[in-house]
Amino acid sequence: MTSWQKLIKNSITHPDQLSRLVDVDPGEIEEVCSIYPMRINPYYMGLIQQTGKSLWRQAIPDILELHDETGMEDPLDEENLSPVPNLVHKYPDRVLFLVSSQCSMYCRFCTRKRKVGRKEMVIDDESIRAGLDYIKKNRAIREVLLSGGDPLMLNDNRLEQILNAVREINSVEVIRIGTRIPCTLPMRVTKKLVAMLKKYHPLYINTHFNHPAEITQEAELACSKLADGGIPLGCQTVLLRGVNDNKHIMQELMCKLLKLRVKPYYLFQADLTRGADHFRTPIESGLEIMHHLIGRISGMAVPTYAVDAPGGGGKIPLTPEFITSLDDNTLNFLNYLGKPYTYPNCPYE
Repeated sequence: MTSWQKLIKNSITHPDQLSRLVDVDPGEIEEVCSIYPMRINPYYMGLIQQTGKSLWRQAIPDILELHDETGMEDPLDEENLSPVPNLVHKYPDRVLFLVSSQCSMYCRFCTRKRKVGRKEMVIDDESIRAGLDYIKKNRAIREVLLSGGDPLMLNDNRLEQILNAVREINSVEVIRIGTRIPCTLPMRVTKKLVAMLKKYHPLYINTHFNHPAEITQEAELACSKLADGGIPLGCQTVLLRGVNDNKHIMQELMCKLLKLRVKPYYLFQADLTRGADHFRTPIESGLEIMHHLIGRISGMAVPTYAVDAPGGGGKIPLTPEFITSLDDNTLNFLNYLGKPYTYPNCPYE
């Protein structure tokens, strides 16, 4: 098997490389890449060539990225919520710790496209030490989410150094890793990596699949290795125009994820990220998808549809309306097929 490092080294990063493989305007690609970098590793490029538009849109630069008058540079206000560089403290008991500036593929809708893969994102020994010191001093922090970029872009030794340092902080109970590697570069998930990760339980991984075509034999093997290592897996899918904004595509994706032992966790409305407005869908599209999923597939396969509120407001669940009326005596509602029901309410004491 080709090593993951070699695949990264052979990634497409320049317009001329891309234009030899797919029909694009090299001039437009170069214009976009001068601001938002491109990286498409050979594994994911092969999926694009097999599948087409749905995966193409996620990976290949689009001139529309430069004509976005709606999006914000930092839609989640992460920079203002960073007491030290590369650590976001939004919620009282947990922090987001950015430990890598690189990804195996640069998603065109990334909420951190302002800095991931760019010189603006500096992660070094000093920034890691500052983050660890902050966590040690704030004993209310019981959960640390490692993200980036992608933490699994670090080599095993570097990643273990960080995991070990976090685990040595007594107040930290849970470690999470946010990674798209099982989807975009599944051969990175080796037996050696899993053996190292399982030393730091309780450890969770949230990964990121957006389309059924991304669930390949290689991705299945990667997820199986992690699950067999006792690592609970969740998926944070993003609702994307022209990729998965279809109830049947989403149903297939969620069912396939559950079969892989990956629990559908969130379905996110696309963030208000500058350069990604062409991916956004109406809220009604997401609600329609959720209405379709609820009752038709296992509740285990139904994610929470949510919007990450601009300005650091946090994740807000968005739920389809099933209740038609509610008073002290009676709840009236529609089931997933639209059939009306009445249920006696419990009176206040």
